[in-house]
Amino acid sequence: MNRSDRLIVALDVPDLAEAALLLARLRPLVRWFKVGSELFTAAGPRAVALVLESGGRVFLDMKYHDIPQTVGRAVASAGRLGVSMVNVHAAGGEAMLRAAAGARGAGVLLIGVTVLTSLQDDPLTVADQARRVQEAGLDGVVASAREAALIKQACGDRFLVVTPGIRPADAPEDDQRRTATPGEAVAAGSDFLVVGRPITAARDPAQAAERILDEMRDAVAGRV
Repeated sequence: MNRSDRLIVALDVPDLAEAALLLARLRPLVRWFKVGSELFTAAGPRAVALVLESGGRVFLDMKYHDIPQTVGRAVASAGRLGVSMVNVHAAGGEAMLRAAAGARGAGVLLIGVTVLTSLQDDPLTVADQARRVQEAGLDGVVASAREAALIKQACGDRFLVVTPGIRPADAPEDDQRRTATPGEAVAAGSDFLVVGRPITAARDPAQAAERILDEMRDAVAGRV
């Protein structure tokens, strides 16, 4: 993946108008955008359509966690919306994970949520969760950069690690606890970086995104 394919900007905004403004500022520099609970609750499938109409790709971050049939149907519905990535909670159990894996559409990446980056946990526990997620047929996990190397050791390089809690060195942690800089995350083995407020709350979101992309590029080149 090139650097623009590794950055996912979180559209954690209250309405379509704010999402559209961010898309206008960030496309085509950024290709991936996360649509989470706040925006999807406010606007529903229109939020996904807005990103797709801009030429972007969607990570639908709904963290599905329910009985297997319900989660399977939700994942199938997400695929029909045209999303490129969707997640479910790893804690939902093997049956739920397998139902989700069997229901995803062609080309849709299915990711298991391990431990939220606002919480603390043992990296070995997260690696164990990742192995169970992989055995159920998922493509990767959401995990902090602190667990990325162990997950890659346990599951192989092709198993994806999607890392939120990304903060440039000069940015506040906000409500995140297990944070990392963009360079640290890429160097640790994270495949996708999810970045919200350091970009979306910046005076110039495109400039903030470019700085993060530059740091990611340097890390890939081994200069971080």
